[in-house]
Amino acid sequence: MASLNDHSFDAAAFQEVTGVSRETLDRLAAYEATLRKWQPKINLVGPSTLPDSWRRHFLDSAQLFPVIPESARVLVDLGSGAGFPGLVLAIMGVPEVHMIESDARKCAFLREAARAADTRVTVHNKRIEAVPPIAADVVSARALAPLSDLLSWAHPFIGNRGVGIFPKGQNVEEELTDTTKYWKMRTERFDSRTDPTGTILRVSGIDRV
Repeated sequence: MASLNDHSFDAAAFQEVTGVSRETLDRLAAYEATLRKWQPKINLVGPSTLPDSWRRHFLDSAQLFPVIPESARVLVDLGSGAGFPGLVLAIMGVPEVHMIESDARKCAFLREAARAADTRVTVHNKRIEAVPPIAADVVSARALAPLSDLLSWAHPFIGNRGVGIFPKGQNVEEELTDTTKYWKMRTERFDSRTDPTGTILRVSGIDRV
């Protein structure tokens, strides 16, 4: 199997690590092909990460799936960009996924990638603050903003009953310290499989201080 840390990590290695079905892998591969096709026209991901997209983007998103509560049905993905993690999580089986993205060109890509992957999602071409609250079980966001900002955006969707799932880097302690000035919450941590310094935060019971 390809190492998680080398650039030969491909679709087969992704399947071996995640255990997804052949059908799910085919849908993800259709998404990946669409990403490669659109990338020259729209800067969807960092150009240097594209050759390593199965690890840097697809596995980095897929590792959130086991952290989602089994009972969860509705997920809102903030600042979806190229669809990571929202579209990956929809393909992997989250029943109802809403992706919020203010860039119209990226929204066009998201709709085309979802069509290619034969996966139903709802794309909202608006700023996060402009989307009427959707009663969600989970809010996700990847590389979008500091945790305190994420909770401000997530709270209208999940209140204090849902969970937020946010991959974070090596500054996670600083973000948590800053966030406790404004928010009360329960926090669980999971090691990132793609970033040795990374942490996946699962926050719940979110309330303003």
